[in-house]
Amino acid sequence: MEKHTTCLQSKILCFSLFYLLSVVYLSLSSSKCTLRPPSASPPPFSYPPSYGENKHAIPTTRSSCNSPVFFSDYSVVLKKMEANLMNSTIFGERSLRYMQGNGESFGGNLSLKERLSHFDQSDYGNEIPCGFFKPFKISYSDRTTMEKCNGVVVVTAIFNDHDKIRQPRNLGPKTSDRVCFFVFVDDATIKGLYLYNVISSQTKENKIGVWSIVRVSGEGLYKNPAMNGVIPKHLVHRLFPNTKYSVWVDAKLQLTNDPLLLIDALIVGPGVDMALSRHPYFVHTIEEAMATARWKKWRHVDELRMQMETYCENGLQPWHSNKSYPTDVPDTALILRKHGAASNQFSCLLFNELEAFNHRDQLAFTFVRDKITPKIIINMFEVEVFEQIAIEYRHKHNLKNYACTRVTYRRFRFMNRRFTVQEMLEPEPARLPPGGSGSENIYLYNNYG
Repeated sequence: MEKHTTCLQSKILCFSLFYLLSVVYLSLSSSKCTLRPPSASPPPFSYPPSYGENKHAIPTTRSSCNSPVFFSDYSVVLKKMEANLMNSTIFGERSLRYMQGNGESFGGNLSLKERLSHFDQSDYGNEIPCGFFKPFKISYSDRTTMEKCNGVVVVTAIFNDHDKIRQPRNLGPKTSDRVCFFVFVDDATIKGLYLYNVISSQTKENKIGVWSIVRVSGEGLYKNPAMNGVIPKHLVHRLFPNTKYSVWVDAKLQLTNDPLLLIDALIVGPGVDMALSRHPYFVHTIEEAMATARWKKWRHVDELRMQMETYCENGLQPWHSNKSYPTDVPDTALILRKHGAASNQFSCLLFNELEAFNHRDQLAFTFVRDKITPKIIINMFEVEVFEQIAIEYRHKHNLKNYACTRVTYRRFRFMNRRFTVQEMLEPEPARLPPGGSGSENIYLYNNYG
């Protein structure tokens, strides 16, 4: 009897330990949106202490994940990517032809009718406007180096000394040999790098860690530095014509995972043309427009109103569950692309909308996505995934006012009542739709955009 009791107690103890270990494992694994990341690698560059490249990171707010991303083993991904880059059929037989010539602006200053005429590229023999109607002035040696990049490129840009150059973390041992890293800068940014002794004014250095520096002359481009940054962001396929995949990284971000693993997990695995995160708060495009006006990310509210009215008149619909995507508002700080005809066409059309209205690419994103033909396939992954593959930092100009700001945000239920665009863009709407949810107090870090 005593032996039986001891055996029973032993089984209960074993079961309890098994249950405890299972709970611990599940709690730890569910908090990670990226599984099997690469082992840590030493930093590729040592900055002067005064530069503070890792200061003022924005804390993440999500500790759990519903849709984790699984990384394959690094060596497996390396072999797979090498095979993909040799297989041209993966990128499709259809290719685009781009308009050439001189224009009033870099993008050609196209009318609405002209822009809309290029959304249907079913007959892919037609030429499509895609910038470069004025020269993008970089050195001959930089252009030659960019054309030699024929695999994967990671691109960022800093104009008007708006951000800091940060080195990606956790790169695999062969990634720097297989992947090109380029940062586009202007004279103001170069002066800032001189000031912090990141590069020396006595030598013509063109590398900072893994990043190759490309100096861009602002002559003939846009007066708005943010619009100049849109050129390498959305026309990367034209700046790097021989590249097969690209990763755009806003300069406010620092990659924390190897770009080859990201492309394999977010592009190649799902079989999509483009991948980017959902917006952490907004679902409807008009919500993004309201926030842009309220936080003065674009100060010309009349232009925002005209943009939204133009899109609504030409087919833009509020998000609803019948749409193919979980949201109409992306976070475009990190964009992964397969350089096929679909993503190239999308990027060209989006750029044309940005030149026509403003550089806030989230406002034009859904209009282009839903109207384009043939359709593009986009992986709009969870916000939690984004927070696990990149660290976000505050812009330089926001550092004096980085305190957590209490924002009163009014969320409209669009299906209950039809609002005019003017009503929606009013700073404080006088009334809510019947059945509306009222005011929601959201605590946001004012580093938006």
